[in-house]
Amino acid sequence: MFDTVEEKRFLLKQLVKRDFTNKYKESVLGIIWSFLNPLLIMIIFTVIFSVLFRQQIHNFPVYFLTGRIVYDFFVAATSGAMHSIRRNRGILTKIFVPRYVFAVSSICYEFINFLITLVILFGVMIVTGQEFHLMMFASIIPIIFIIIMIFGVGLILAVLNTYFSDVGHFYTIFTLLLMYASALFYPMEIVPANIQMIFTLNPLYIAITCLRDTMMYNVFPEISSLMYLAIFSIMLFGVGFLLFRIYEKKLVLRL
Repeated sequence: MFDTVEEKRFLLKQLVKRDFTNKYKESVLGIIWSFLNPLLIMIIFTVIFSVLFRQQIHNFPVYFLTGRIVYDFFVAATSGAMHSIRRNRGILTKIFVPRYVFAVSSICYEFINFLITLVILFGVMIVTGQEFHLMMFASIIPIIFIIIMIFGVGLILAVLNTYFSDVGHFYTIFTLLLMYASALFYPMEIVPANIQMIFTLNPLYIAITCLRDTMMYNVFPEISSLMYLAIFSIMLFGVGFLLFRIYEKKLVLRL
């Protein structure tokens, strides 16, 4: 069952559609929340932090939102993939379904949400008078590497969480630390020089910086940063792919 490419594609579409339906079926505003959520968070953080950092950060709303949507995409997609096997145990224990489809569907669902938040970002850029330029098209490069990294981390977490249910709790703490280590709402200039090196090892911070370069500052990201992001993302994807292939047939036995 679900052996052909067409059948797997159909299953993937149905799973993504199911996620949207389940999320908004009892909501009055429905999918509008995908627009309101990042917008309201941006307004709150702008009110709180723009006064503190108005001298260091030009156009704080765009600066913050650019980082926040990348962080939210990464956390939501990897967390969704992490829980995808356990969440669909009812299906997996009854019929044969490619296990990876569930992790992929969770990531695809969050990617659609990410595209929605990009619309919000462009709207905020217009309202705040941010200049639009051709360099913005280069933002596709860090976004591609972010997606590759998410697939790698998501597959790794899907396996680990199936074997060790405590992984989810540890990952919640890790993502909180990751938020503060990604300079979402403060400038790097306030970080002590001896600590800044730690930030440069964080691939999510590198991805956010590259995206800000193309979206806000009309400059192409540093090649060294892109190379680091590319190597780290591809390595994570490779590890995730191999780990999932090794344990794929054993996952159902752990449910």
